Amino acid sequence: MLSNHERAELARAMATVVIKAAEPLEAHVVCDDEEVAAFAESLGATVEWAAEHNLNGAVQHASDTLGKRGIQRIIVCHADLPFAQDLLSLAEAESTEVLLVTDRHCQGTNVLSVPTGTAFTFSYGPGSFVRHQQQAQRCELTARVVDSDALSWDVDEPEDLQVPADFSAFSPLLAGGKITAQHHPRTMDSAEGQFQNGRSSNSKRTRS
Repeated sequence: MLSNHERAELARAMATVVIKAAEPLEAHVVCDDEEVAAFAESLGATVEWAAEHNLNGAVQHASDTLGKRGIQRIIVCHADLPFAQDLLSLAEAESTEVLLVTDRHCQGTNVLSVPTGTAFTFSYGPGSFVRHQQQAQRCELTARVVDSDALSWDVDEPEDLQVPADFSAFSPLLAGGKITAQHHPRTMDSAEGQFQNGRSSNSKRTRS
């Protein structure tokens, strides 16, 4: 069990990995907290304030704001991805494409690359992977599912700090001892049928 201080340190370490993974793109951190904002700015990120918004409202507000500034595509990446890397590859999409990376349980949306200036509505929470594909279809956009071991591993529970010994991605948190490589069931493989059932008929699938 992690102490409050250890949890805060872990959160900062994972957020640092995610922000670094955005290079050479410009990173924007959506928050409503002064301490988080100062931390983000210390890493060179731009802060997008989203006071009085829940998660979906905050992301929607940031997307609309950045779209008005002339940014044509945003990549929304959660801060709890300790193996995050190469987010630039998710910027390489057609203007009519939405790129999605699910979590390893094939339920949530860990990373979402979406064009601005559309009617796309963010719908995070349990089952968001399917809902975001449905949103793409509603907006007449093509959903492309990107398979990525590195981006599919998020940390929600204490056991998520242990990865399989043969896990293919690297994280500085492994070297720092915040994550350990031990026997841990690979949920992505066992959930393949569930993944297929949860994929919209107009979705494409690629490997990152």
